[in-house]
Amino acid sequence: MALIKPYQSNQLQPRYVDDEGERARLQVEIRKYAALTISSAAAANAVMLGAGYFTPLTGFMSKADTLSVAESLQTTEGLFWPVPILNLVRENSFEHIGRSVALCDPNLEGHSALAIQEVDQVEELSDAEMGHIAFHTFGTVDPQHPGVAALLAQGRYLLSGPIRVLNYSYFEQEFADTFRTAGQIRSEIKQRGWQRVVAFQTRNPMHRAHEELCKMAADAVAADGILIHMLLGKLKSGDIPAKVRDAAIRKMVEVYFEPNTVMIAGYGFDMLYAGPREALLHAIFRQNAGCSHFIVGRDHAGVGDYYGAFDAQSIFDDAVPLDTLDIEVFRADHTAYSKKLKRVVMMRDVEDHAAEDFIFLSGTRVREILAAGESLPPEFARPEVAAILQRYFTESN
Repeated sequence: MALIKPYQSNQLQPRYVDDEGERARLQVEIRKYAALTISSAAAANAVMLGAGYFTPLTGFMSKADTLSVAESLQTTEGLFWPVPILNLVRENSFEHIGRSVALCDPNLEGHSALAIQEVDQVEELSDAEMGHIAFHTFGTVDPQHPGVAALLAQGRYLLSGPIRVLNYSYFEQEFADTFRTAGQIRSEIKQRGWQRVVAFQTRNPMHRAHEELCKMAADAVAADGILIHMLLGKLKSGDIPAKVRDAAIRKMVEVYFEPNTVMIAGYGFDMLYAGPREALLHAIFRQNAGCSHFIVGRDHAGVGDYYGAFDAQSIFDDAVPLDTLDIEVFRADHTAYSKKLKRVVMMRDVEDHAAEDFIFLSGTRVREILAAGESLPPEFARPEVAAILQRYFTESN
């Protein structure tokens, strides 16, 4: 049985220039192009396009596509897509229309070239249009929302057109054991002989509830394996750095999962905190990575109180046209430690429990405990994981 097809395509369409000779030629040729240092958000979009996660997109969206995707979740040509994929710049670069531009990486010293863009159009967005895009994408225009803040901090000139990607920014070097393209994940799934793969998205260290959720989902869908797929890009202030999360997740998998049942990988993207819209994007790029199922839990990709607890699940019913996505969603309930059963449960499965029968810890409370140098309760975090997190908080305070 073949793996699940990439999203709306018979094959992955990575924009990375894979041929070494061609890439070397472009590295020389690019010196003739105008150089443009782009935002971290645009650089992350380029990495995702290069890695095949955004198949079947070929580059950055035009103003018409941007407004259409924001309002109606589809491009002007009718492709279902949940969030605009943008290259917003501060300077008016109208002289670049119809020409190649070197997109330079803001996250690397020296701002070396990351990709080449063929600039089809340069269009200005008004403040009203920026607000319109923010509202539809994030459900708010509150500048305190980290995704809204990141969007509004970029320029107002929209450069659209296809790109060719020359490298994967800092992700390949800094996370050599973890960063993987969609194609690399597909290849490893095939090598392992897996057919049914359930993907778990995380920007946080995995505590016992996350661990058990992965195991519950794998059992429920009879999965051959689990992809724990962590975000490696930029986060909001207060979130735990990727290297610490990576170490904690690897230790948890090593000790508490059966051998050869979990693949750990990471992707090079900046977190949007777009809640339901981001859940849809997560599903698309997990399908591109070859996963048959995707876990969507409580407040998936959310932040603060901007989204309802299960909005990221209901959007798959309310907004996705029939037969658009091939990947199936595993809908998770609140998970918590049951003092009655002495294990982590999904709360919908234990109707005989009252609130006092559960142990809950908010992310804020976890950070307070760790910052105080205290131990996390064993009902919440595995001791090996807690030790890694405690060491990070001790060294950073």
